[in-house]
Amino acid sequence: MRTDSQPTGMNHDSKQEYWDDIGRSFNAAASENLWRSHSDRVNRNLLAAWLGKHRRSSLLKTDLFDEAVSKGLFPCLEERADEVSGIDISPQCVEMAGRRYPGFNVSRADVRDLPFEDGRFDCIFSNSTLDHFDHRKDIVAALSELFRVLRPGGELIVTLDNLQNPLIALRNALPFEWLKKLGLVPYFVGKTAGRRGLTRILNESGFIVDETKAILHCPRVLAVPLARRCQERSNAAGQQRLLEWLAAWERLADWPTAGFTGHFIAALARKPKT
Repeated sequence: MRTDSQPTGMNHDSKQEYWDDIGRSFNAAASENLWRSHSDRVNRNLLAAWLGKHRRSSLLKTDLFDEAVSKGLFPCLEERADEVSGIDISPQCVEMAGRRYPGFNVSRADVRDLPFEDGRFDCIFSNSTLDHFDHRKDIVAALSELFRVLRPGGELIVTLDNLQNPLIALRNALPFEWLKKLGLVPYFVGKTAGRRGLTRILNESGFIVDETKAILHCPRVLAVPLARRCQERSNAAGQQRLLEWLAAWERLADWPTAGFTGHFIAALARKPKT
């Protein structure tokens, strides 16, 4: 999340301050730790399935929100790469993630203008980073930069809000101000795509798409408040039961209707060797 994007009408400094405030509020409240544990597990399973146990030399994560407000995914990424770097538009998220994980090479940067040389990374993991822009052209610009800093033959795993999911489509059709007042979203959400749209954009950016998959199938609008309530009122055993219940929803990934129930669409792509 953690791109140069936010509710429209802000200048550059205000954009950074907006995401700084979001990171601080999540970190202070710690009210979604249980839900984030489930979300992190879904992403860890995705990484395990698509990256396997083969170790990469260098890996880039395109935002630091996960590691700023919770355990996040750095421990999982560290198992799969000799060097793990991360960027974020928010100085606050950069600082919090770096403090939590001193071995994480973190820096402030916009994903559309990365401070790395061509072919710098063997692998890039971009989870729900590119779906916080106002315009689709910014997603294309970001993918162009990711293509540039990825070595030939390197892998990209990218996830976006899944526009094929009717709830996501409805949410994105409504004004952000309404969603915020109703408590349906905690921060700004932007343009995104479905399976076909993401595949097309990746192909147009030069990537070869090897696989796509819908993930995170529990209805988020119900699961997040339920997880928050359980975190506040249940003991460790009760919280573990809820996590198992949330995990059971992921079985929908094998159903023909997976494209309609997954909150995110994930793609495994690679940069051609020549």
